[in-house]
Amino acid sequence: MAAKKLHESFSKSLIEEVHRWAYLKQTGVSLRYMTEFGSRPTNRNLLISAQFLHKELPIRIAHRAIELETLPYGLSEKPAILKVRDWYFDSFRDLRSFPEIKDTNDEIDFTQMIKMIKVRHNNVVPTMALGVQQLKKALNRKMDYKDLDEIHQFLDRFYMSRIGIRMLIGQHVALHDPNPPPDCIGYIHTKMSPVDVARSASEDARAICLREYGSAPDISIYGDRDFTFPYVPTHLHMMVFELVKNSLRAVQERFMDSDKVAPPIRIIVADGLEDVTIKVSDEGGGIPRSGLPKIFTYLYSTAKNPLVEHSDLGTADVASMAGYGYGLPISRLYARYFGGDLQIISMEGYGTDAYLHLSRLGDSQEPLP
Repeated sequence: MAAKKLHESFSKSLIEEVHRWAYLKQTGVSLRYMTEFGSRPTNRNLLISAQFLHKELPIRIAHRAIELETLPYGLSEKPAILKVRDWYFDSFRDLRSFPEIKDTNDEIDFTQMIKMIKVRHNNVVPTMALGVQQLKKALNRKMDYKDLDEIHQFLDRFYMSRIGIRMLIGQHVALHDPNPPPDCIGYIHTKMSPVDVARSASEDARAICLREYGSAPDISIYGDRDFTFPYVPTHLHMMVFELVKNSLRAVQERFMDSDKVAPPIRIIVADGLEDVTIKVSDEGGGIPRSGLPKIFTYLYSTAKNPLVEHSDLGTADVASMAGYGYGLPISRLYARYFGGDLQIISMEGYGTDAYLHLSRLGDSQEPLP
């Protein structure tokens, strides 16, 4: 089925409204503010939070919806991108048609609606990846990743914004939990042990390696289990999982046909005054220096694209050792979302060190592209 043009799917007045809201300023929130505000999830605070989201979410969604319309190289016309654009316009319409939130009943209805919006956008990343694949097929295959710089910058902004939208919705919804886990304020764990999260993420990654290759290198973790700080465990799990998965794959493929025992992957957790740093070190042979600039792009992967093999998007979420080349750039965005960063240092012929920096201070504002 051919994807419809914007004016065929949505009314002229809605399109104009999206354009107007795309010019409004977004408002950032810090991890510290989310923690302090969420520590008292009274009906009044939940009402204030819902009223803020009722105004803020349409602004953030409008910014992205308009960008989806104006992408270079004809990317906006690709069927998968049109599907994502429609999700953004649908969500904008749902938010704008919701009446003013005046009391707890309104707030509960609003929370149900934003829950549905979050579900609607679940498959945005694989669908966008499919759109980029459709573009790569249409363009000259020899086109250098540097030529697509504009698309990389757009995807960085787009995914960073998506992390923020999902954090705000998820945090608000989670504050309704009548029995939250100990020390948890919504998505935020006020006493998160990075060593414990790293262990859980590496066990998950190792299980996938075992499933795909039949064996997996050992993983050694060094650090103080009792050290804790406030962070979002799901974000950290996703980042460490991605780094360890890459290391396991590199080591496994390097030593698969060798008589030598595959060397372990080492994870070191260090707690500094400003940052908590997690280093993931492997002896998987490293990355050539010429390849390093490519590893944070969205158009480069040494692995087969699972979306091409499984064009049904429902299967695209199956965790695989390789993924579709989005793991590192998206992990870096997750780190930067709360003021951290991700750096990769490589020794070709030996191995790779990934340094994941997480800000301990929690007071940096969300980056708002």
